[in-house]
Amino acid sequence: MVVVQELGATEAQVVLRAGGDPERLSWCSFVTVDRLVCRILLMERRGDFLIPYVRLLSMRSDGTDPKLLGERESFYDEYRRHFDGTIIDWMPGQDGTVLMSRAYVPEAGRMNTRLVRTTEGLGVDRVNVQTLRSTSVERPNPNAFQYMTDGRGNVRIMGTQPMRGSTGQVSSRLDYYYRLGSSGDWQEFSHYDTLTRDGMYPVAVDSALNAAYAIRRLNGRDALYRVKLDGSMATDLVYANDEVDVDGVVFADRGSRVIGVTFADESRRVAYFDQDYGNLARSLGRAVPNLPLIDFVESSQDGNRLLIHAGSDSDAGRYFVFDRAARNLNEIALVRPQLENVRLANVRPVTYPAEDGTSIPAYLTLPPGSDGQNLPAVVLPHGGPESRDEWGFDWLPQYLANQGYAVLQPNYRGSAGYGEAWLQQNGFRSWRTSIGDITAGARWLASQGIADPRRMAILGWSYGGYAALQSGVTEPELFRAIVAIAPLTDLQEWKDERRWFATGRNLREYVGDGPHVAEGSPARHAARIAAPVLLFHGDRDLNVLVGHSRRMHDALRDAGKQSELIVFEGLEHDLGDGDARRRMLERIGAFLRANTGG
Repeated sequence: MVVVQELGATEAQVVLRAGGDPERLSWCSFVTVDRLVCRILLMERRGDFLIPYVRLLSMRSDGTDPKLLGERESFYDEYRRHFDGTIIDWMPGQDGTVLMSRAYVPEAGRMNTRLVRTTEGLGVDRVNVQTLRSTSVERPNPNAFQYMTDGRGNVRIMGTQPMRGSTGQVSSRLDYYYRLGSSGDWQEFSHYDTLTRDGMYPVAVDSALNAAYAIRRLNGRDALYRVKLDGSMATDLVYANDEVDVDGVVFADRGSRVIGVTFADESRRVAYFDQDYGNLARSLGRAVPNLPLIDFVESSQDGNRLLIHAGSDSDAGRYFVFDRAARNLNEIALVRPQLENVRLANVRPVTYPAEDGTSIPAYLTLPPGSDGQNLPAVVLPHGGPESRDEWGFDWLPQYLANQGYAVLQPNYRGSAGYGEAWLQQNGFRSWRTSIGDITAGARWLASQGIADPRRMAILGWSYGGYAALQSGVTEPELFRAIVAIAPLTDLQEWKDERRWFATGRNLREYVGDGPHVAEGSPARHAARIAAPVLLFHGDRDLNVLVGHSRRMHDALRDAGKQSELIVFEGLEHDLGDGDARRRMLERIGAFLRANTGG
């Protein structure tokens, strides 16, 4: 639901609720002092197919006068518009007007009229969110997938993704172009390959410097560069880290200004370019020393008041408003008020040796008040696989620690953030390395006396669920229980079921061909798993179809193994429903206690 609270008020007003069937709320943001734009997600089932939709909705801040911001749909549209657009420039100071990339669909089938819409692709319009009056800024391009502005209403960069001939499949190559000014011909900026990660991709435009910030590999790790947009393409290194990848930039003034670069080593960090924000971040760190993870969320139009989020490993976070003129910091809301008086666990960065001696970074969470010895334990590999865990609050390991378990979250090889070599080929082609790093974490817990080796379990979501099951295949005696949430279980099936998607060819090349496909599919080796298995899946999961869990469950039962499958109707990959997550946690707790004695 969307909640609006006046600063200084004691109560908030609920202005919009999403029923979840099929609509969900993604985010909302103010355009003017009394008008919001919200992103709505929807999912529709057509026969055997799940069809996602994204819509942008404008409404008053009290929830009235809702208006869709995308191109108006027509009975004659040639095909369905799954995505209607994105706000690419909030145009501060221009009341109710934004720049929006809009998806255009041509019409077909109209008879006896010349009023047929033929435009197709992604374009840019200037849109008034109150009146819906719009003017075209950039004509639709069928190959465009992204536009970037300088924060002052000028479109400076366009990203395109060419097709693979007439196959209907998109290439893995992204092509970027730029303009010298607010108009004129597009010139080549860079290329980037999503499979090989070769090349450079832009992340922001700096109007004051007439330059773009872009990320490109340096000595095996992603670094941030500044590229002039004056025709010279003069390129300077802005920031690089010898240990981890740079992964983005930090904005201020509604995305119109870049103030820093972000990366994560043991915890999330920002290197500020803007001295004022850097000094303020350090001052806030001293003012709330127990909440070191500080984010500048938003600012008032005059820049005097800042909305700030601050959190830690054992605090889900609090929102503050900082008044620059008064030098006053006021707490206004808790992220998870239900946990305010609950004792939560601390998270500690650790490393442990893999089988080949490589040092694997991880996070260890111990039950509050425990001595950290001889505990039941859960290894919790992250999803992705090209993602990573970070230091901070995470509801799933906190729940497990609250139930008395030591929790290890390994950033196994195949994780993102640690450079090109750490990614290996990827967590599927190089699954033996990734899974070996994960199971090595369990043995390390036992060798350190932290975990009782007879009471260890593994739990994962998405790729983490795949890793949990595949760990049970490779080392059947290591874990006493396996929990897999929305797991991928058969690599060949995954390739086959995605063949009709526009990205299907890219996925097939990502997974590859060869013995690793069958050998790395846990559903094909269910007979090797010894531990009881608990599976959860949403039947509207488009990331990993629910059939993967059903095949795994059937294969385990056919092999005489203990398996339980719980399918949540109407839910997607993240099981984004509070009641469903509560029921899932309760069942996980009972399952782990029954099989590990926790």
